[in-house]
Amino acid sequence: MFKLYRVVITAIILSLFGATSSFSNPPVGAEVIVKEFLGQIDFVQSRVDQLLGAMPQSTMEWRPMEGVRSVSEVYLHIAFANYIVVTVTGGSVPDDIGFTMDFSKEHEWDTGSTDKAEVMEDMDESFVILKKRIAELTEDDLNREVEVFGMTMTVRNFIVSMIAHCHEHLGQGIAYARMNKIVPPWSQKQEDSEGE
Repeated sequence: MFKLYRVVITAIILSLFGATSSFSNPPVGAEVIVKEFLGQIDFVQSRVDQLLGAMPQSTMEWRPMEGVRSVSEVYLHIAFANYIVVTVTGGSVPDDIGFTMDFSKEHEWDTGSTDKAEVMEDMDESFVILKKRIAELTEDDLNREVEVFGMTMTVRNFIVSMIAHCHEHLGQGIAYARMNKIVPPWSQKQEDSEGE
């Protein structure tokens, strides 16, 4: 019995030592954060591109109910949010895109087109500009505090939050596709292989 107590106490001490030593590790550097952010963005972009590609032109104005975004508006909103990230992190969006941080005009911007090819082009261009800006971020940039959405946070915290935002609208796009009886392409591949 004494042996068992000794083993348990040793395990507790070792786990506490491991926990306290992990707190003393330095924070993850800019290179790692930037690399992980870009990896997540590549993933989301691939999925939203596939989803939008699978949606017929006839669904671009479809919305599940009044007062919520249509299919085209969801994808333009993703582009709009990408430009928010670029601007808040200190980058600039080309003037010809017509983006402004005036959120009262957001609805104007993200209802700019219902043409599927234009929406795809606008969205993909926003990802190019976003990834270029994020790749430029330094440790000082990431630690800088910004005021956004009525809150103060570091750029690091802000870009992590905006990854969640991208995933949120990816989920919305999946729901819209399913409601229109469209199987997301990556799920279609899995369902096809399971049916064999």
